Amino acid sequence: MDQNILEKAKSWSSNPYFAPEDRFEIEQLLKDPTKNEVELTERFYRDLEFGTGGLRAPMGMGQNRMNKYNVRRATQALATLILKKFGTGSAVISYDSRHRSKEFALEAAGVFAANGIKAYVMHDLAPTPVLSFGVRYHKAQAGIMITASHNPPIYNGFKAFWNDGAQVVPPVDKEIISAYNELTNWNEIKFLSFDQAQEQGLAEWTDQKLDEAFYQVIENKVIQDRSLCLEHGSELSIVYTALHGSGLVPCLEILKRLGFKNVQSIKDQASPDGRFPTVKSPNPEDPKALKMAVDCMLSSKADIVYGTDPDCDRLGVVVNHQGEAAFINGNQIALLMLHYLLSKKTEFKKLPQKGLIIKSIVTSPMQNTIAEDFGIKVKDTLTGFKWMAGLIRDLELKNSGEEFIFASEESFGYMPHAESRDKDGVSSVSLMSEVALFYKRQGKTLIDALDDLYKKYGYFYESLLSQDYEGLAGSQKINRIMDFFRKYPETHFAGEKIVAKEDYELGLNLPKSNVLSFSFESGNKLFLRPSGTEPKIKFYVMVRETSGDLATKKSNALKKVQIIEKQIQDFTEKA
Repeated sequence: MDQNILEKAKSWSSNPYFAPEDRFEIEQLLKDPTKNEVELTERFYRDLEFGTGGLRAPMGMGQNRMNKYNVRRATQALATLILKKFGTGSAVISYDSRHRSKEFALEAAGVFAANGIKAYVMHDLAPTPVLSFGVRYHKAQAGIMITASHNPPIYNGFKAFWNDGAQVVPPVDKEIISAYNELTNWNEIKFLSFDQAQEQGLAEWTDQKLDEAFYQVIENKVIQDRSLCLEHGSELSIVYTALHGSGLVPCLEILKRLGFKNVQSIKDQASPDGRFPTVKSPNPEDPKALKMAVDCMLSSKADIVYGTDPDCDRLGVVVNHQGEAAFINGNQIALLMLHYLLSKKTEFKKLPQKGLIIKSIVTSPMQNTIAEDFGIKVKDTLTGFKWMAGLIRDLELKNSGEEFIFASEESFGYMPHAESRDKDGVSSVSLMSEVALFYKRQGKTLIDALDDLYKKYGYFYESLLSQDYEGLAGSQKINRIMDFFRKYPETHFAGEKIVAKEDYELGLNLPKSNVLSFSFESGNKLFLRPSGTEPKIKFYVMVRETSGDLATKKSNALKKVQIIEKQIQDFTEKA
């Protein structure tokens, strides 16, 4: 047993700052340190890292775990920077359905209040996009979302937002991280109970006015043809699952307001439940998570399935195509939204002269082809909506005159308005319903609509291969894989000739990031990057086929992707 880790665990178990029941959790592990060596190591081999987006880890006591003490520490760091930058201010806090999310939210409020910063806490669990909107609505200096997105039930997390409603980006994130790392004495963290904070006028619950303002943004800025929805919305048969998260109330409410009244909610997945008992992972990117909704769609002959994750910032979509379930990926969902938005804005003469589309570097280049057809510019950012929102902020500060239209990334995230500065599952459910209704009235499903786009713009196919590696050993494995590909010596990969290799650690006109890309002579591409929020490494393969009919293009693209993915798996197994 590493003596340094053992001493850290003993220190935690005897520190009177921590509640007796919390110290007891560590005391139990210390009764047999040999038996519990792995668990003690995982909890104490490092401090829980405040990354560029905040905290995320399994819940439990210890330095490297999500608990109320690390929430207090992170909030104190954020409060310190607010006071440094603004002198005073306020912050908005929200939380999802995970275990202890509300408790952590109130802990954060207590730290803000003790620092003289007023805390507005959501009156009920609320999605990430509502938190982002709430920061702007209250003209607050910062925000916190307590969530671990779609991670397994043992996880929770802390996302930090700045005064534009977006997650923090450089240089602000670095200053918060520095303040967090400098907090080594727990007693330096200021704290009031939530009741005390309320009594002093430094904490309050939000009210329905914020919710109403959020719905009005969707009705007025996201929906393109409101009369179409109000008059014909009931023609579209929808199945929705909240996957035990925060999306149920806002998603059903906005659908009803827009005229989409033919909606079934999956009852067994409707109630908020941090155990997520009906799924292995509450991730709408995973077809298994949507099985109950898909079964309901097929048995009731509904048109479409929507699934949102616990903090309702991602949206998954499944289409009833000729009596079979057709899963469409994040790139395809974004393409359908984008083409519809540009088409309708053109039809209604609302397409801005200097319109702007934003996407991540690993999102389908087919967006560029569509946008070019409409005379609209596309700008790429690193993966993560904080970078997209950061770009919007920069352009606003520069008075560039560019008018934001749409942002997306392949991991099922879409932002069809800039009043919230993060991906938005509630707005996406609304827009996707309008798109699906539009095509249904032409006798088409969204699969038919996609094929129309492929016939017009060419066939683009993207795949994502994710490999999970947990804990310290997993982190070391991911580092070995990245090192192998950085030093990859060959001229070909999976039969594809390499014409360029780019290492985003070097900057490349974007902030430095641990991302690599390979460009092949065929025009195909491979990107790889470790996830910033999960213990996994992701490989993105991008293929475009131009020869043959559509069926031939689809078949050839799939074969090429499979060859590349097989080569990736062979290399990563050896790393």
